[in-house]
Amino acid sequence: MLVRFSPRAFAILLIALALATVWFMPVDAGAADDTKYPDRPVRVVAGFSAGSAVDLSARIIAEKLAESLKQPFVMENRVGAGGAVAAQAVAKAAPDGYTLLSVSAAHVILPAISATPIYQAQDFIGISTTISVPSVLVVNPNFGAKSVRDLVAMAQAKPGELMFSSGGVGSATHFAAELFKSIAEIDVRHVPYRGIPEALTEVVAGRIHFTFSPLSSVLPLVRTGEIVPLAVTPAVRAAALTDVPTMAEAGVPGYAWVSWFAMLAPANTPLPIVQLLNREIVRIIQLPDVEKKWETLGAEAMPMPHDAFEKYLAQQSQLVARLVKAADIQAK
Repeated sequence: MLVRFSPRAFAILLIALALATVWFMPVDAGAADDTKYPDRPVRVVAGFSAGSAVDLSARIIAEKLAESLKQPFVMENRVGAGGAVAAQAVAKAAPDGYTLLSVSAAHVILPAISATPIYQAQDFIGISTTISVPSVLVVNPNFGAKSVRDLVAMAQAKPGELMFSSGGVGSATHFAAELFKSIAEIDVRHVPYRGIPEALTEVVAGRIHFTFSPLSSVLPLVRTGEIVPLAVTPAVRAAALTDVPTMAEAGVPGYAWVSWFAMLAPANTPLPIVQLLNREIVRIIQLPDVEKKWETLGAEAMPMPHDAFEKYLAQQSQLVARLVKAADIQAK
């Protein structure tokens, strides 16, 4: 039997069908969550102990994020395996923006020197760099090298005899020296120590010829004359040592290295969340009161857009892989 509808009844039927279609349409839960983010506390995981630069830099930022985004950003320290324990935990976390990872440059070094895979670059998405810490190439005042060119000439005259110390195999100070070796084409021996203080002590004592150390660690020794700075590692001079040239200025063209720190999230974290966090972190790290805190750490704000940071991570990984292969570096 043919059913006939009046124009008004037909219009009502069309509206009802349209509403039914919307009602039963599948909902993209992730997209819905993006618009409300964050609506509960966020974990910020650090792979080093409380008080470390990886921890302190993240705590300063987390406090400000909590203020601006109206949710707690809670620090969690998962110490072990040079940061690998924390990285592995975050890699396995839900990619929803509620678990973040605070890292240093060691994040790209550790996988490159490990005999077995521990995590991969594709396990994470970069949010933003946060701060950078310049290093300084220093020698004992009685060593005889008055410049980087002097040091290179001495190393070339005695292949394999000069020694440099570091804060450990795979540390940023180790790779600052490896980059120097690679560009200057010199043969010098690596003597790793448990940390920066021990590495510096050996240079002060004259048992080690040179080392690369964070600016904040060497400044007191430079002021007392116990060590002599030959160059700083960034592409620009350090504000605290304006009379000390960069490595490139000192005769090692193309050299640039900083200990950088950053915030990551698990891979596949929604891009709107990553971009929101990037905008907030870039804003926070440049606030006047926050920049004063960076000064106490011997650090500087290192703002970077999300896309630029992703490219920077790839470049750093490639550089480290090249240095590891050239020097045959392996974790002990």
